[in-house]
Amino acid sequence: MDQLWAPWRISYLNETDPAPGCMFCTKAREDRDEANLIVHRAEHCFVLLNLYPYNSGHVMVVPYLHTGDITALAADVARNVFATAQTTVTALTEALHPAGFNLGMNLGEAAGAGIADHVHLHVVPRWAGDTNFMPVLADAKVMPELLTATAAKVRAAFEGAHGSR
Repeated sequence: MDQLWAPWRISYLNETDPAPGCMFCTKAREDRDEANLIVHRAEHCFVLLNLYPYNSGHVMVVPYLHTGDITALAADVARNVFATAQTTVTALTEALHPAGFNLGMNLGEAAGAGIADHVHLHVVPRWAGDTNFMPVLADAKVMPELLTATAAKVRAAFEGAHGSR
């Protein structure tokens, strides 16, 4: 893939000694939702923007329980994750006006999970024609907005519709 200017990735690229532990668990415990791009908290899960999104507004619904095994989620936790995904679709629709969504989980490294030890559900907004010429001609994806700006819009949509925890 050709390189594009993406200054937010430099800390990731330069990281020689990643922080120990689970990134999701660490972010959930910290009281730094804005810095961690957490846009919503629910009873058993939270929603945060993906640092390396497929599209603008790409978020993940993450249970607080640390497990890579979806069958280890209690029924009330699984229900809350799915209900939060529904609320997330509503908030993203209000904030970004996409034409559709992809929702999915990659369970295990063989299935493409980047963080295989902590179950999470991807919610990816889609627009007609969002696969523009850049991936075809330059093998590159263009994100039209900074993550912090997208996070602010999505957070406001959650707060406006349902209140924030």
